Amino acid sequence: MATAANDRVMASERIAPGMLPRVLSSFDMVVIFIAIVLFIVNASAVQPAGPAAFTYWILGFVLFLIPGALITAQLGQMFPQEGSLYVWTQKALGPFWGFFAGFCAWWPGVLVMVATGDAVVTLLQFIFTGGLPKAWEQGLVILAVLWFSAGLALMRLRMTQNYVNWAVVGYGAAIFVIGLSGVLWLIGTGHAATPGMGEISSYKPFVGSTWTIFGLVILALLGIEVPLNMGVEIVHMRSIKKYLFWGSIVVMVAYLWVTLGTMLALDATKSEAATTDILRAVQVGFWDSHALAVVVALVMVWFFVSNTVVYNYSFSRLLFVSGLEKRMPSALGRVNERKVPAAAVLTQTVLSSIFVVAIFNPWVGGNNTQKAYWLFQAGVTVIWCISMVLLFFDIFLVKRAFPALFDEVRSSHPAVLYVCGVVGICASAFGAYVTFRSPWTPLFTVGDWRLWLGILVGVSALAAIAIYSISQFTHRRELPEPSGPTPSPTPVM
Repeated sequence: MATAANDRVMASERIAPGMLPRVLSSFDMVVIFIAIVLFIVNASAVQPAGPAAFTYWILGFVLFLIPGALITAQLGQMFPQEGSLYVWTQKALGPFWGFFAGFCAWWPGVLVMVATGDAVVTLLQFIFTGGLPKAWEQGLVILAVLWFSAGLALMRLRMTQNYVNWAVVGYGAAIFVIGLSGVLWLIGTGHAATPGMGEISSYKPFVGSTWTIFGLVILALLGIEVPLNMGVEIVHMRSIKKYLFWGSIVVMVAYLWVTLGTMLALDATKSEAATTDILRAVQVGFWDSHALAVVVALVMVWFFVSNTVVYNYSFSRLLFVSGLEKRMPSALGRVNERKVPAAAVLTQTVLSSIFVVAIFNPWVGGNNTQKAYWLFQAGVTVIWCISMVLLFFDIFLVKRAFPALFDEVRSSHPAVLYVCGVVGICASAFGAYVTFRSPWTPLFTVGDWRLWLGILVGVSALAAIAIYSISQFTHRRELPEPSGPTPSPTPVM
């Protein structure tokens, strides 16, 4: 038992607090939560479900977001360390599962940064009609977004966070305008553009091909725990509960508001889930004002560029912890003169750039770039859901391992937390299942979708296992020789 307890003590718990400054306020944490979780273009992706999209959102909130917030509040207050899920799972299950959970929580960040850059490309194509038609042109824009994000992520966190705060405030204004466009359409025409919104039967979920919408909803709500990757950089521990409460409310209201506005202004039965549906809704709702839609698009470009900055600095903390734990090269566990884990930021930016170059180049057709984009998004969902299964499972073990600490910081009744754990595990697993079940885009056949998604997820999991195995081998070689007096030879009789 003593050996098991020692295995769950992490070097980063002792070292990280002395390396990183406490600069993040409650407002900063809410902003980081919104930037990570509120990927508002997902309101376009759920349009093909019609009014049932609202049911899917509510199911996602009740079965995933709220249980995740309650459990994250408990685990975050018990272990407010750098690395969030990495630390919590090591405390609950030991070093292998801690690293595996941390890897599954970090790797999606590398892929998501490509997706945010691609969102910028799509928005620019709306602003400049016919612009960026070639894959290599799109790749250059995405690379520019990635390296701009790296530049800001390498600055002092307080300075970078001030910039991000303003970008998210502008984003909130754009979200309000998108929802308002649908209300204005309804007032002007007297009816919703989407038929059936007044019929209860239209809100029935899991009908036909809409099953996969639940996977998209789970994708849209992932990232609950990410702000706590920066646990030792929070000024006051009360910020943990505050960001989870207010951040969750903002996310729920925003997704419902924009989904409603888009569905009122545009006929969802004709939607192809284009990212720009929410912008077309603004144009239609505001009396065919393309100029206003362009302004909203520009604000969203600003946000998604800034959003990439948030992904870069928040996910880099998982690499930083893995460096301190010597599961990855120890250089990743160092900070520069600005007290920023520069090597970790640069490493994941390089990895994202490699994916961009491999996909967006002169030898790849536009059809293939879209296929890769959707495949990566689905891969993010499945891999991240695996890490969330571990997060929800952690709650069942930390109380047994740390009963006094569990009761000291208890944020909810244990029975509530256990129910949240069961519900969250089921929702995460089901989200991964429906993502595999059918493709998110008609560019794939069902067989090809499952094959390539399985390969992407399988290779990612094997990479985590291989890295851990190599680190274990290295650790054993570095163990010091036993010290003490040399025993005298046994006399020969």
